[in-house]
Amino acid sequence: MLLLVINCGSSSIKFALLQMEHETVRLSGIVEAIGEAQGTIILRQHENKYKEDKVETTIADHTVALEYVLAFLSQHANNLHMLAGIGHRVVHGGDYFHSATLINDQVIDAIEKTIPLAPLHNPANLVGIKTMAKLRPNLPQVAVFDTAFFQTLPAYAYRYAVPQACYEDHHVRRYGFHGTSHQHVAQATADYLDRTLDTLNLITLHLGNGSSAAAIKNGICIDTSMGMTPLEGLVMGSRCGDIDPALPFYLVRNSNMDIHQVETMLNESSGLKGLCGVKDMREILRLAEDGDQQAKLAIDLYCYRICKYIGAYHVALGGTDALVFTGGIGENSQQIRQTICAQLKVLGIEIDAQKNDSKMNNAVEISTTNSAVNVLVIPTNEELEIARQSFAVIHDQHRLLSTGK
Repeated sequence: MLLLVINCGSSSIKFALLQMEHETVRLSGIVEAIGEAQGTIILRQHENKYKEDKVETTIADHTVALEYVLAFLSQHANNLHMLAGIGHRVVHGGDYFHSATLINDQVIDAIEKTIPLAPLHNPANLVGIKTMAKLRPNLPQVAVFDTAFFQTLPAYAYRYAVPQACYEDHHVRRYGFHGTSHQHVAQATADYLDRTLDTLNLITLHLGNGSSAAAIKNGICIDTSMGMTPLEGLVMGSRCGDIDPALPFYLVRNSNMDIHQVETMLNESSGLKGLCGVKDMREILRLAEDGDQQAKLAIDLYCYRICKYIGAYHVALGGTDALVFTGGIGENSQQIRQTICAQLKVLGIEIDAQKNDSKMNNAVEISTTNSAVNVLVIPTNEELEIARQSFAVIHDQHRLLSTGK
């Protein structure tokens, strides 16, 4: 049985066709620069010999882009008639959605209500949903929300200390993001340790251009670092992470920036980029090795903030069974892992330098046998997680229809 995963952005679409019996990707790709003068389509065939094709053409809108995607799938997947459904990544589910959900008119209405919370992402996600409903009206579609995994947070973790009306009238609260990734690596950790997830306390670190941490107690997420928006929490590629809330007001009063310019600065020109002029961690590490002091500061600050969250979550969990690194930096930077874990000896954490230096293609434990906490590196796979959740929803729907319930 096949399942198509779609991740629609404002000017791009990522997609993957998965064979669910083996949980393998058969075809994938990305459509970029939708609506611009020159667009790009990258198409990948994963079966037999890997092959990648690149096409440059004008792509007027998302409908045209998805027609290209379906034509590519039809050409190279000879059993596309076995397509069971479509799983869509939706960034924000607000308070409405606690799990993956079969899409209908009521679900679309609810997603539209969350647009003020994710104005750059949810409109594009909806375009993908509505377009595919027109192109393939008989296929079930499922929405998988980045925020859903964090709907288990207790009120004292998701509420802000602001007037009640802010929460009731404007939905001001912590929502968290990267939930699909945190959920995937949490289950992968349980599988690796041969434990059930409900017996584990985990701290998961999704470290990439966007970074976040999550505290997972007995399989239930109880806290996460991103807040009402992805700006809060850890230092990121170009996002500031935690700052004094008064900083924007100070800058508006004492600089030539207005509030919109400050918002842009905090999202696009801060974080690692603001500290050393570069947001790619690989380049920052090279600069630091060459003696660049601002690059060294960026690395130190980045790792220090992560360690602060680990310490806080260790207390919140009442002890930690495993610390898990994932994401582009988490999976690929042995130096960042080493720098973070060197500061965690007070928690009894020790890592094996040789294991930490090895190339990570699959789940790997890098802690020593004496470490009080298992330290793992686990590749994230958000497409697979979306496919799994979507498949489960569609399967349950078929079961209910077949039993008449």
